[in-house]
Amino acid sequence: MPHHGNEEEHAGEGRDENQKPVIHDNRKVDPKTGQARHPDQEPAGAEPDSGDALSQAEDILNSVDVPAADSVAQGVDAQEAEELKNDLRRLQAEYVNYRKRVERDRAVAGEMAVIGVLNALLPVLDDVDAARQHGDLADGPFAAIAAKLENALKTYGLVRIDETGVEFDPTIHEALIQQPGADVVNDTVSQVLRSGYKSGDRVLRAAQVIVAVPA
Repeated sequence: MPHHGNEEEHAGEGRDENQKPVIHDNRKVDPKTGQARHPDQEPAGAEPDSGDALSQAEDILNSVDVPAADSVAQGVDAQEAEELKNDLRRLQAEYVNYRKRVERDRAVAGEMAVIGVLNALLPVLDDVDAARQHGDLADGPFAAIAAKLENALKTYGLVRIDETGVEFDPTIHEALIQQPGADVVNDTVSQVLRSGYKSGDRVLRAAQVIVAVPA
């Protein structure tokens, strides 16, 4: 019986409508890797590459359940284990020493910063002393400001060196004039010409003084 119409339509009459067409990739070069394909070496039903080698290795390692007896530490004798502990203790001690050194350096840096500020303000304190000696700071707002400045600097450890009648100390005093003293046994500070300052054990500036020496 002759067929009417397109032969492809008649050929498709016996095909299942739900059956999807099968596409065969016959290219000789893998578009992903750029490598030549060998159809005879590929296993049937091989699935496409699911990831790089690192991901595949991680999947394999994660999928393997290693018992405790087969762990990395298996086979390590007591001597090697003790050496590992000693290495750990040494690293811990080095870290503790490093942390102490960092904290010490930080404290020294902070102290040097404070000392730098105090040294910069010493000329201002000299002007305040000169104004006080001339009676310009007897009363009024400037006297209150000067007092606040001096008290604020004391909180940072600034100590004035201006005592008289004490034994001369070359580490904190600078003798500008020496005068014989009738009633002194040792070299004694009789007058302070310019106050000195120190912060803790550090002398920022020695006091310029007149020294009375035994006659």
